Amino acid sequence: MTNLLRLQQLAKLLDITRLQDDDTEQSFGQWLGSVPALTPAAYCVYPQFLASLQQWPQRARQANIATVVNFPGAELAADIACEQIQQAKMAGATEIDCVLPYKALLRGEQGLVKSFLYDIRQACANSCLKVIIESGELVTAQQITKATELVIEGGADFVKTSTGKVATGVTIEAARIILTVIAAANRQVGFKASGGVRNIAQALELMQLYEDITGRIATNAGIRIGASALANDVAQQLLSQ
Repeated sequence: MTNLLRLQQLAKLLDITRLQDDDTEQSFGQWLGSVPALTPAAYCVYPQFLASLQQWPQRARQANIATVVNFPGAELAADIACEQIQQAKMAGATEIDCVLPYKALLRGEQGLVKSFLYDIRQACANSCLKVIIESGELVTAQQITKATELVIEGGADFVKTSTGKVATGVTIEAARIILTVIAAANRQVGFKASGGVRNIAQALELMQLYEDITGRIATNAGIRIGASALANDVAQQLLSQ
């Protein structure tokens, strides 16, 4: 049986996520009705559902509201991504999960990537910025390392693994590389594991890896875990303890 305190700790790290491409207001409302009664770090939804999420009476008031930009294909110019960020903030988002232009990075266009990161950091201002490097599309450990270094240099608050929209989401190997770079940074940077965290054992392994590599206790200021079905499993386990 999983330790109760560890489960309670995990629940507070979750970014409960709903990013269904075929969602309607009706289906989104039905999902809201099924969300477990947890106190997560954040809820992450598409921009068009921010208003519905804010009006949802059951939303934990201390939880953040996150949305995605330049998502999922990372094809937008920086000015368009910044416009999305401004619109999202006006709609109530307190956290921005933005996809890195990782295809430009793969082409060796580091200058473009740096400029993009600078622009979106400025657009976010004081709002929490999580940058998705799409680690499953980065072929080598060196590419994951470079993407993480650039994101940290660009001022992001969190390095996030995946959109969940490509074949390979988070892996332990990629998480280890990202966390090793984060641990060596000259400022505190968070880590978000997303894209295929499907069970409690996997989530706990990522938590432990975070603590082992960074030497920090896992809190939602330092680690987040993207969760869809996982949130229900955590809630059920907590009820059964």
